[in-house]
Amino acid sequence: MTSIESGQGKGAIELRLVTKRYGKERVVDSVSASIAPGEFFSLLGPSGSGKTTTLMMIAGFADVDEGQILVDGTDIVAIPPQRRGFGMVFQNYAIFPHLSVYDNVAFPLRARKLPDAEIRERVGQALELVRLERFADRFSRQLSGGQQQRVAIARAIVFQPIVVLMDEPLGALDKNLRYQMQVEIKEIQQRLGMTVVYVTHDQEEAMNMSDRIAIMDSGRIEQVGRPAEIYENPASNFIARFLGEANLIAGTIEEVGAGMAVLRTAGGLRLRARADPGVQSGVQANLFVRPERVMIARAEGAAAAEPALNFVSGRLAQTSFLGNILRHAVEIEPGVRVTVDVQNASSGLFRTARETAALTWAAADSVILLR
Repeated sequence: MTSIESGQGKGAIELRLVTKRYGKERVVDSVSASIAPGEFFSLLGPSGSGKTTTLMMIAGFADVDEGQILVDGTDIVAIPPQRRGFGMVFQNYAIFPHLSVYDNVAFPLRARKLPDAEIRERVGQALELVRLERFADRFSRQLSGGQQQRVAIARAIVFQPIVVLMDEPLGALDKNLRYQMQVEIKEIQQRLGMTVVYVTHDQEEAMNMSDRIAIMDSGRIEQVGRPAEIYENPASNFIARFLGEANLIAGTIEEVGAGMAVLRTAGGLRLRARADPGVQSGVQANLFVRPERVMIARAEGAAAAEPALNFVSGRLAQTSFLGNILRHAVEIEPGVRVTVDVQNASSGLFRTARETAALTWAAADSVILLR
């Protein structure tokens, strides 16, 4: 097979031990993943993690040094990018400034030598889908950033590809417009049933849009799962820190049993958390808990601790105003702070800095992560 025609197949993608080297460095190192037809699958990671290179290998713009990339069971490594039939949306839009919106969107159809009547119908449908039908005659340079991004999306979907690849397409937009475009891209993807592989370094963006996320670091996939699954149950300290705010309290495992463990901190605090079977007594570990899972109160009004709860007290070190959230930092031991996020209220919980605070959280909301 020398090409993948648009509209054929279901859009299942499988990466098998895909590797890319630049010199002696493995920028993508034996990456494997399976992406279901119609799934919105995000590659998330810090700069240099290998996510864009992985996407470029799927697109065909970067050679694969080792491994296979299968679409609906067919290895496409030897197929040139123009014959893979994928839609592509770039961060810089890559639309033609000298062409009208209509001609930009029509470009891939004309390249496929479709009849003019079919081109008019498909372009009209694509522009209606991205709500740009009134702008068909404008030049792209006359559009806002959000409108230009819609043109790029329309051009990527106008020939009805089974797979659309997106490389940080919202990176140049402001925060409010980014969120609006996230919603619109997700709605379009669901309406058309496309498989989308989406690259981003924005954690909120990935969690908002994705059916599943693959978190990458140093050329490898560290964890794959649904957003809530990864957020609540990170597989490592790196993922806990990278995906949202995280509290990581260091200590030594003192007891293990029935899927739970007791961690003792350097200052002698004993805290309980869920633990995988591989966790053993005597090892160094971190207790992980999200800031919004921790409850905070004035110490004098705190209730007695219950067996299913962790209870600690400390001094309020800092309060940050984040609009709808107040973020408190409480020092529970010398050099050890716990961050607590609470919804902003009209009256503050604490009257003065360095006030004593009581913190509680469910042991089931904590996870032991080995160092």
